[in-house]
Amino acid sequence: MLPPSYPVDEREVEFSAIRAQGAGGQNVNKVSSAIHLRFDIAASSLPDAIKERLLALSDSRITQEGVFVLKAQQHRTQEMNRADALARLQEVVDAVAVPPKPRRATKPTYGSKQRRLEGKSQRSAIKSSRGKVAE
Repeated sequence: MLPPSYPVDEREVEFSAIRAQGAGGQNVNKVSSAIHLRFDIAASSLPDAIKERLLALSDSRITQEGVFVLKAQQHRTQEMNRADALARLQEVVDAVAVPPKPRRATKPTYGSKQRRLEGKSQRSAIKSSRGKVAE
C-alpha cells in the first residue's frame, strides 16, 4: 500500500472515549473502549483543494459545520480503536486526494444516430399497425 500523500496531523483530530455497543458481558458497562473521532475539515492543514472535495462528499459522517465524525469500536482496546479510526479517516482523505478526471464531451457517431432513428421508425410502424382495422 502506498504511503498517504497528505497525512492527517493527529494534533488536528479530537478523540473521546465512549462505551462500545454490543455484547461483552459485565465488562462492557464499565470500560470505555470505543473511540469517537472528530476532525474539523475547514480548520485542518490539508490543501484547499482536498478540503473542498472532502466537504463536497455526500457522506453522512460529515456534519453541516464541516466536521468529520467517526466512531471506531471494532477492537477491544482503546489504542487499537484509536488507530483504526485514524486509518479510516486517512482512507477518506486519500480517496479525495486524487483529483477527478475531467469529462470530455463526445458526439454520437453517424452510424449510431442512424441506428437510433431506424429503431424509432420500426417501433412507430409496430404501434401504428395496432390501430382499429378499417372496414
